[in-house]
Amino acid sequence: MRRSAEHGFTLIELMVALAIFSLAAIALLRLEGATVSQTAILRDRTIGQIVARNVAVEALTDRGAPPLGLLNGEERNGGRLWHWVRRTTKTPDPRVQRIDVSVTDDDGQRAGVLTVFRLSLA
Repeated sequence: MRRSAEHGFTLIELMVALAIFSLAAIALLRLEGATVSQTAILRDRTIGQIVARNVAVEALTDRGAPPLGLLNGEERNGGRLWHWVRRTTKTPDPRVQRIDVSVTDDDGQRAGVLTVFRLSLA
C-alpha cells in the first residue's frame, strides 16, 4: 500500500522548520540581552539625574550664594555611591550665577548632567 504525501511531513521539511525556529529563538535571546543591558543603563542615568537635581537644589536653596569655582562630593542613592562635581561661574548679569552639576558612577561613567541658574537678590 502506498502512502500519500498528505499524511505527514518529510524529514527535510522538519529540518527546515527546526532551523527557522532556531534562528528566531536566537534572535529573541539576543534581543532580551540588549533589553536588559539598556535597562541597566537607563536605571543608572535616572538615578544620576536625581543626584544631580539634589545637588542643584541644595545650591539653589542655600541662604547664601554658592562660592564660585568647583566643589566635589559624594552621595549615596539607590544603594550606590555617586560622585558629583558642582561648578559655579559668573554670567554676564552680575546678579545671576550659573551652576553646572555633573554626576559619575564608581566606574567614572557620566550618569547625569544638569545646569541651573541662581538669581541673587542682594
